[in-house]
Amino acid sequence: MSDFRGNCIEHRLLIGTFAAIPHPVAIEVTAASGVDFLCIDWEHSQISRERIEDLIRAADIHRVPAMVRVPGHAAEDIAAVLDAGAAGVLVPRVSTAEQARAVVKAMRYPPLGARGVGPGRAAAYGYRIPDYLAKANAELVLAIQVETAEGLANIAEIAAVAGVDLIFIGPGDLSVSIDAMGPTGKDKLDAAIRTITKAALTAGRTVGIFRPSPDDVAAWSEAGISFFILASDTMFLGAGMAAGVIDAKKSSGSLEVKEK
Repeated sequence: MSDFRGNCIEHRLLIGTFAAIPHPVAIEVTAASGVDFLCIDWEHSQISRERIEDLIRAADIHRVPAMVRVPGHAAEDIAAVLDAGAAGVLVPRVSTAEQARAVVKAMRYPPLGARGVGPGRAAAYGYRIPDYLAKANAELVLAIQVETAEGLANIAEIAAVAGVDLIFIGPGDLSVSIDAMGPTGKDKLDAAIRTITKAALTAGRTVGIFRPSPDDVAAWSEAGISFFILASDTMFLGAGMAAGVIDAKKSSGSLEVKEK
């Protein structure tokens, strides 16, 4: 498996997607597509804690790193997905440096943090605990999601927290929080994204962002963003199916195409 954290902190261009379908087949199909990583979405999808380990295992078959977006800041949730073998975590709604430090504490083993030692899958169910402890702090990716007006205001302090690898921008929630929704708010939202990006890069952090399509990945890459979560497996499934149906109807010449 590639050096996921090394590629992240070296600001190499990485393209992944959210995995929202709670089945290993979907993970394997997505992993085989050429993505650099997967982010299993425990926050917004109907994926149970018990299922996460199976999904990570399916990604491992294709040697594609699988990180997990946890539901919140709870240390037990962060530990659970790491014990299951996740390559990292994405923690949503981090709005203060204090919250960022608490996440680092939950993510890292002493002396960098206070994560508890357990005989989970990551440590071969107890057979390789010393080996796992020796490398976990150096290899696991900690991404924190900045997506609120408070987080925008505190971005310099958040980005300066030691132990954070990546600042991930959530444009959807951020647009709501700063009243920049829709086409009329685009300039305001873009300015906020650039403010977060500049502060994070100044602090030496990698910057990531969610994009619903690849249309503006090049533009944001030029701005310094190098970690992209592109849509999701469900979004790609829907878009691909819709495009196929439309093409089939158009090619027949006799079927009406309903414009959405």
